[in-house]
Amino acid sequence: MRIFVAGATGAIGRRLVPRLVAGGHQVTATTRSASKAGLLRALGAEPVIVDGLDGAAVGEAVARAEPDAIVHQMTSLAGGADLRHFDRWFSATNALRTQGTQHLLAAARAGGVRRFVAQSYTGWTNIREGGPVKTEDDPLDPNPAKAQAETMAAIMFLERAVLDAPLDGLILRYGSFYGPGDSDDLVKLVRQRKMPIIGDGGGVWSWTHLDDAAAATQAALEAGLRGIYNVTDDEPARVADWLPHLAQLAGAKRPLHVPAWAARLAAGEVATRWMTEGRGSSSAKLRAAVPWRPTWPSWRQGFRTLLEPAAATHTTSGRAA
Repeated sequence: MRIFVAGATGAIGRRLVPRLVAGGHQVTATTRSASKAGLLRALGAEPVIVDGLDGAAVGEAVARAEPDAIVHQMTSLAGGADLRHFDRWFSATNALRTQGTQHLLAAARAGGVRRFVAQSYTGWTNIREGGPVKTEDDPLDPNPAKAQAETMAAIMFLERAVLDAPLDGLILRYGSFYGPGDSDDLVKLVRQRKMPIIGDGGGVWSWTHLDDAAAATQAALEAGLRGIYNVTDDEPARVADWLPHLAQLAGAKRPLHVPAWAARLAAGEVATRWMTEGRGSSSAKLRAAVPWRPTWPSWRQGFRTLLEPAAATHTTSGRAA
């Protein structure tokens, strides 16, 4: 196929492009930065410099590429995580999920593109009632934290727009990402003991290694899937389980424990809910539809692969703490 990857230098994009090229596809890949064109060319793609919020430019780029499929991986997160001001932190990404999605869909319609794949998310978006693990059939949280209301609205807009468009729309809801070069901030917080277990740590998270996310995207695209699919590993886990394990591998002391009421005052509602009320996600639907299986079926394996070499350079005193 001729595939147009929008946001090709992001965490998934730069892993997805070489996979698609190796699979025999002709890839046109976008970036907003001219300095990254060489990277995309080295990965085997034809680079295009375009701002995803410039509708005319997006339309021209898609028209020139004449793709059979568009893969929307556009995000923009600058600076460190800011859970207290979540919507402000995600403001640029939210614009790409709304305006950027509209521009790509308009270009797809104009160019007669039939396949459209879009990045979404599963995790804090899940409804916080009922069982600990949710499927694609479960509703999203109808009452997100105030600081996440705009981000939830942007995710819902993206999913509705793609699924309602007159084409073969596919939504991939990835779990919480981790992978080489993309988990440094998380590990730093853990080593500095700035990521405590809040309350009983009963919030359930589902993780996705970035290489597994790229492999799943390729498999789902090539299979021509439509609809919504979760892309996660096979072991949803409570914060009280995965966070101490990550700390141990990172050579850090055990995470601190903070009461929920204190966490709300210090860190805000987003972090408190996520750590205490979060719900995990199942990717059984995707695994039933395509032969994809995660290389790292558990965060236990993935975290060890990611961190054990670095952990060996740290003292082990924290492991016995």
